[in-house]
Amino acid sequence: MRLTLVGLLLLTSSALRAESRHQDPGPRPVKAVDCDWRDTKRDRPVPARIYYPGDGTDACPLIIFSHGLGAGRDNYAFLGRHWASYGYVVVHVQHAGSDYGVLTQREIGAAMLRSVANLKNSADRCYDVQFAIDQMLALNAVDGPFKGRIDPQHIGLAGHSFGGWTTLLVAGETIGADAAKAIKIPILHLAGGQDTLITIGDRGPDAHRRVYDHIKAPGQALTIFKDADHFVFGLPPRPGAKQASDERIHQLLAQVCPAFWDTWLRGDAEARQWLLSGGFAGQLGGDGTFESK
Repeated sequence: MRLTLVGLLLLTSSALRAESRHQDPGPRPVKAVDCDWRDTKRDRPVPARIYYPGDGTDACPLIIFSHGLGAGRDNYAFLGRHWASYGYVVVHVQHAGSDYGVLTQREIGAAMLRSVANLKNSADRCYDVQFAIDQMLALNAVDGPFKGRIDPQHIGLAGHSFGGWTTLLVAGETIGADAAKAIKIPILHLAGGQDTLITIGDRGPDAHRRVYDHIKAPGQALTIFKDADHFVFGLPPRPGAKQASDERIHQLLAQVCPAFWDTWLRGDAEARQWLLSGGFAGQLGGDGTFESK
């Protein structure tokens, strides 16, 4: 199985000067369906929302999306719908123990810290991701809307915030000085220059920068959006006031994410050329930095 990950990690308007790519929705109509799965082996609910191309019978690459702390399957819809419009099946998994339920507890801040510190939640999230993959591959083999619609050789994982950490764990991240050495797959690292949240014992984009630097596997790319805070990646909605830069950052996300998926899940030479040889960097202009290795 070829597993490609894009992480919007918790660690995690200038004029356009290059040809844009995938900024607008793709050509395919998008459908969505909710699934209330249950992992009987763990006696654990694993709700999910699936966005998928509503036309055709072709097999599509599969992307599993892991949400941030306090979110759920109906957040990040702008990403799931956009990717599906370009021919991907996108599954937004909801993680019990670190989802909306955290926000219903008294002393929400303390409850959120407890949720992140609970190692069982991290482990459960990884098992949830694998369970979702297994469920989709099972649906691929039986009569229904997903029969024959999944390409089992091309599977990606995306995540924001706690979901970014989940992404790294599934990719092989461990704890310690050589935490990233086991990661062997391409990853797109996206961070905000104004992200000041505490992130796995560190703060801001510098922590994200170190994750990128420590991974030696080829296919790594790093974008730091100058004016992005932690919550822009989860829009809509965002806590607090919407920032003037939000729309611009979303336009850039709409271009770089599909280009990364197309490069590594479809072997698209044109997407690779645009992504790695100045196309996206030209789009960024002064709104951020892009590098790859």
